[in-house]
Amino acid sequence: MENKLNLHNGGKTVYKTLIFVFCIFLSVLSLFPFVVMIVNSTRSTYQIQQQAVSLIPSKYFLNNLRILTGKSFNPLTGFANSLIVSVGTTVCALYFSTLTAYAIVMYDWKMKKAFFSFIMAVMMIPAQITIIGFVQMVYKLGMTNNFWILILPAIASPSLVFFMRQYMKPAIPPSLIESARIDGSKEFFTFNVIALPIMKPAIATQAIFCFVTAWNDLFRPLTILTKSDYYTLPIMVSLLRGDIYKTEFGSVYLGLTLTALPLIIVYLFLSKYIVAGVAMGSVKG
Repeated sequence: MENKLNLHNGGKTVYKTLIFVFCIFLSVLSLFPFVVMIVNSTRSTYQIQQQAVSLIPSKYFLNNLRILTGKSFNPLTGFANSLIVSVGTTVCALYFSTLTAYAIVMYDWKMKKAFFSFIMAVMMIPAQITIIGFVQMVYKLGMTNNFWILILPAIASPSLVFFMRQYMKPAIPPSLIESARIDGSKEFFTFNVIALPIMKPAIATQAIFCFVTAWNDLFRPLTILTKSDYYTLPIMVSLLRGDIYKTEFGSVYLGLTLTALPLIIVYLFLSKYIVAGVAMGSVKG
């Protein structure tokens, strides 16, 4: 009996060890591209062309930075523009999507199911289909080189509405909202003071995804922002390879590193909310 117990415990130990080793392997595999990108930002173009993959930093970081800033690449301007667009988009998307989900869950009104079905149908439409009409509208309104035209469309985010609805149904009991109404609480006060704090885990999770998506967005800003003073970091990085004579790959990798660095910091500090929030939001009402 004791031998069987020891054998069973030994098998569990081996199983846990294999899982642990596999997780380490996946972590290394996930971090490897970022490490190569950071290392390449310290290497020269010649070194990168001769040996694309290296884990040993070189001495050309300052030279790459000089080349980078010499190509009209202004990291501070790009960072500020990207931050304005990303933060504005994230705030608008989260607040109004949560407000829409609140109306779907907490109110009984005609066509509510049809409205939610319409939201689900919009989720199935690829964004690339609507971009042509959107750009034409922007040019007709004369709103090019305007950050608002990149921020305000985030108010309508069907996928966020769906996620917030799925999270809100089991998280906020209707009796709690009814009690607040009986006590004389106004609707917006109830939403802002009672509902939003309960939704913090879901909001924190989706804030990461919204911020990363808006920060990495290249296509829409590239078609709308035509003046260099309004360029975001992804646009600036995309223009680094526009030199017809020679591409300085070291400076390109440095630009990519500067673009990805804020996202890496956000993930390091808020990654715990991703797993927790997605697990909670996946509960169906």
